[in-house]
Amino acid sequence: MGVPFKRIVVYVDGSEGSLSAVMYAILLAQQNEAKLTAVSVVNTRALGELVRAGIFVDVEREEYQHDLQSDADRYLRHAAKLAAQKHVALEQVKLEGTVHAAMTTLLKERQADLLVLGGVFDIRSRREELASETDRMMRTSPCPVLVVRQDDEEMWAAFEP
Repeated sequence: MGVPFKRIVVYVDGSEGSLSAVMYAILLAQQNEAKLTAVSVVNTRALGELVRAGIFVDVEREEYQHDLQSDADRYLRHAAKLAAQKHVALEQVKLEGTVHAAMTTLLKERQADLLVLGGVFDIRSRREELASETDRMMRTSPCPVLVVRQDDEEMWAAFEP
């Protein structure tokens, strides 16, 4: 049997959990000489729902979407910096749409061998769990999913200066 993971995708949303996932994915890609892709998704569906609910007007939606785009760019740049520390090539992809649907499409298109996600924490109800995009990605992924705990001190130490 060869190397099990040659195409690794990591989801980046700016949370501490996704930062742990990025670091773990970098180390995994380095060890397996795998291609690594970091993906951030701007949830345009949620923005549309906020407008329909009257929480945002169109102008506010555009402003908020611009902020979300900037945040996604910042998260991807940070992932690229971490990858560069370990001399791992990282492709950055920014998508728009419903998070789990956009990720499923990308995973299929890229024929990903592994999706790496940050842990699911602080879910207070079953409804929140069902609405969680991370949970949806775990349930709908066309490839194996690795969920990374954020309390792995050894992994964090590997990225200290």
